[in-house]
Amino acid sequence: MASSLVLFGPPGAGKGTQAGNIVSATGKPQISTGDMLRAALSAGTALGHEAKGYMESGALVPDHIIIGLIEERLQQSDAIGGVLFDGFPRTIAQAEALSKIADVEVVIAIEVPDEKIVDRICGRFTCASCASVYHDTFNPTISAGVCDNCGGIEMKRRADDNEDTVRSRLEAYHNQTAPLADWYRERGKFVSVNGNQDIGAVSDAISAALNL
Repeated sequence: MASSLVLFGPPGAGKGTQAGNIVSATGKPQISTGDMLRAALSAGTALGHEAKGYMESGALVPDHIIIGLIEERLQQSDAIGGVLFDGFPRTIAQAEALSKIADVEVVIAIEVPDEKIVDRICGRFTCASCASVYHDTFNPTISAGVCDNCGGIEMKRRADDNEDTVRSRLEAYHNQTAPLADWYRERGKFVSVNGNQDIGAVSDAISAALNL
């Protein structure tokens, strides 16, 4: 069984950027349960059909369906050398189930203080035309309200990019992942990376943890 990796961190920690770097460096495909669920629904698979009712009602999809989707995904040719799990598992029960079908070698947690996360998320906005991302403080590179990339003049902010919602999401994240981090730490698989530094430094820390 080839070794796989797990990457998790709070919303706004920069997982997307770092996941892309890990995929490029290791050749392991990045998989997320959300993508797999949408693909199963689109393909009309048995597991997709089973998940549909839960998703349409807004309920959580049961673990046995998620694990089933992952087991199917691991049988595909590009997963022979292992995969990068993005934001999964989320609970100890999921981690225990995953351990029976995949060899998780390292769990990387990108950690950023909550106040920094709030600043990052609440200050971001995008160009309505090309989706280029900007930030009130970190990337305010717009001249007179014009997108530097496409010249668009309409900017938008996500409705859920507000402080109350972000803090609620952070609380849920900490409640879920704190016991999970301890579970992997006890097994010698957990590595914490300081995400409150520039992107290159975070990438270097992750590369060092993975011996890349």
